[in-house]
Amino acid sequence: MKTSKKTKEANARKERIECLLRKLSDSIRTTSSIDQELFVRYNVKRGLRNEDHSGVLVGLTTIGDVVGYQRVEGQPIKAIPGKLLYRGVDVEDLVHGLYKEKRFGFEETAFLLMSGYLPNEEEYGTFCQMLNDEMHLAPQMKLNMLELEGHNIMNILARCVMELYIFDENPDDTSHDNLIRQSVNLIAKFPTIIAYAYNAYRHNLKGKALHIHHPKKDLSLAENFLYMLKGRYTELEARVLDLSLILHAEHGGGNNSSFTVRVTSSSGTDTYSSIAAAIGSLKGPLHGGANLAVIDQFHHLKEAVSDWNDVGEVDAYLMRMLRKEVYDKKGLIYGIGHAVYTVSDPRALLLKEMARKLAKEKGREKEFAFLELLEERAIENFMAYKGNQVNKRVCANVDFYSGFVYEMIGLPREVFTPLFAMSRITGWCAHRIEELNFESRRIIRPAYKNVIEKPVKFTPISKR
Repeated sequence: MKTSKKTKEANARKERIECLLRKLSDSIRTTSSIDQELFVRYNVKRGLRNEDHSGVLVGLTTIGDVVGYQRVEGQPIKAIPGKLLYRGVDVEDLVHGLYKEKRFGFEETAFLLMSGYLPNEEEYGTFCQMLNDEMHLAPQMKLNMLELEGHNIMNILARCVMELYIFDENPDDTSHDNLIRQSVNLIAKFPTIIAYAYNAYRHNLKGKALHIHHPKKDLSLAENFLYMLKGRYTELEARVLDLSLILHAEHGGGNNSSFTVRVTSSSGTDTYSSIAAAIGSLKGPLHGGANLAVIDQFHHLKEAVSDWNDVGEVDAYLMRMLRKEVYDKKGLIYGIGHAVYTVSDPRALLLKEMARKLAKEKGREKEFAFLELLEERAIENFMAYKGNQVNKRVCANVDFYSGFVYEMIGLPREVFTPLFAMSRITGWCAHRIEELNFESRRIIRPAYKNVIEKPVKFTPISKR
């Protein structure tokens, strides 16, 4: 069959485009590559990280404090059991105090992070009422969400946050009153958006029946999320989820997504744009996707290790992972190590104990025991193999147990990272409020050193 002139021209155009794309792709291998030695020469902290992977100080905050070292003037830095403080309150004390009173605590944690103090009984009750009142979505927003197609709930969450700008009568107002109003609205709506988005995804892409459960007034935020997502849940499931929300709510201003909020807020942009940017940051696999990497690794190890009680077999396989011989061959054990925590991650310790109770309720005690053994042996093998490279002790971080916990609760993997956002929105809002509260505002603008050695002379396009 004879090819038409139009088809030939279209094919030629397509070939030129593909050729240029290949050329551009090849060019960035050199034009966008920087010699690692230059970072040392110019004393540039790659990724704003020190040699021990801790963060470079770039700001001040009163919100969250992540403690893994003890610094005493004139003495060597000492690794200590990790502490996480919310507005000066030790999270361990917060959690133990809440559960001693048999109360759900995420709402109180949100109040503390935003306001800077613990609420009294009347303030707490009113704040919970405010959150419950704001959980419902506008009818048009629900319809828009149900029509969205896509498997990544984080993308849908970001779009919905931007859509909330339209429904806000004063979206660009950065007064204190309006920032608080917007923050409460976002904290309340995240569970509803995520639950509805997942159910729409199941319906649109998996052909499942569409079940929409609207939030109830008499439930906590954790309970409402489980109710909207799957209908039925146990008391322990709700309490474990509530704990996870508390533990992920804030982690200092230096974590990637919170820093994104501070950078964008410093420009004076609106709340919804700033939070949408943070969602994009958290979506990255090096930030919010860590629990997925850990649970996938755990499923692999359950198959790869024949005897879950054999320490020798476990050690041998973990060492092969570190030597890049098996699994994804990246030389990593996911869920082990943290930039600041050394001896222990307080979040991991708290979640681990609740995971133990949940494993008993779900009849998954053998899996929990295996995960506990993996934690112990992974640390020992990591230190034996890479100890001289990291120069500090490592511990299991919160992601080591969170994926397993979510799986036991019955949460689909598609909501693991959105669940992180549902919790961290509290810290994001607190950091935005703090950034905009400085009397003398200054846009965050770090410097980059240009390392092109010789200037490039411009030549007319006809002579290139």
